[in-house]
Formats: sequence, C-alpha cells, structure tokens
Amino acid sequence: MRGSIRVLAPVVLLLLSTMVAAEQSLTAIQAKPPADDFALIDLQGKIHRLEDFRGKPLIVNFWATWCPPCRREMPSMERAWQQLQTQGVAMVAIDVGEDEAAVAGFLEQTPVSFLMLLDKDSSVVQSWPVLGLPTTFVVDAQGRFVYKAVGGREWDDPALLQQVLDLR
Repeated sequence: MRGSIRVLAPVVLLLLSTMVAAEQSLTAIQAKPPADDFALIDLQGKIHRLEDFRGKPLIVNFWATWCPPCRREMPSMERAWQQLQTQGVAMVAIDVGEDEAAVAGFLEQTPVSFLMLLDKDSSVVQSWPVLGLPTTFVVDAQGRFVYKAVGGREWDDPALLQQVLDLR
C-alpha cells in the first residue's frame, strides 16, 4: 500500500500542477462574435458603453463581492492593470446584481484603479455568454469576443498578459 502511495503521489501532484497551469491560460473563442453593447454606470454615476473602448483590446471581468474566487483574483487584476494601462489595453470589472454600497465596501478593503461598473439588474450578464462568476472576456479592438476565462486567474501571469498584449 505504501509503495502505491509513493508512486501515485508524484503523479497526482503533476496532474494538479497541470490543472493549475491550465487555469492561467485564456480560452480562444474561434468564431469571434461581436460583444453586445452595454450602458452601465460606474461608482460615480457616469455611464459607460462598450463602444467607448473601441480601438483597443478590452478585458471585461464579471464578478460579485460575495464570490470568493472573484475576491481572490482582484489583487492580481490590479497588478495586471498596472502593467497594461500604458500598453493600449483597457480593463473593466462589472459587478453583477449589487449596489454601489456593496462594491464600495469591498473596494475599501481591496482598492483597484481600473474601472468598476454596476450591472444592478443583471441585464448585461444575461446578454453576454457568462457561465458563472468570475467570468472574464477579452474583446478585441473591433468589439469581438476573442478569449474567455471562467473561474479565477492570476491576471498578472506573464503568458496570460502576453495573450492580451498580442491583440494590440
């Protein structure tokens, strides 16, 4: 029995490390359909539309304050934003179904400098192909879906950042 465990333990560790590595990459969306436009407010009440970001790649993260993987990935999204904001890439996080107070409370503990939008009635999350939270899309400069990521990521992973930067 102990011999079996000694043989299987490295195999299990290898499989787990492969799964973690696989979670860092983005899944290509082959057909590249156009993303549905939206009109959402930020925490200051200003309206933002998808078309405002045309001309540059855009990372769109759907999240909620009650979602543990969403909360865990926010610091890495901020680190990624610090690298991307001067590279011709935009980033926005869309909170699903919550109000300004919930998001502001989260941001007091985990400040970020990229744009936060509110999808209070969940209309955008329903019109985009979101499978769960967090779900993140990378939209190209023409407003088409190029990549998606379902589940948390370390957004400052160099290979992942390069996938986004290659869209410029």
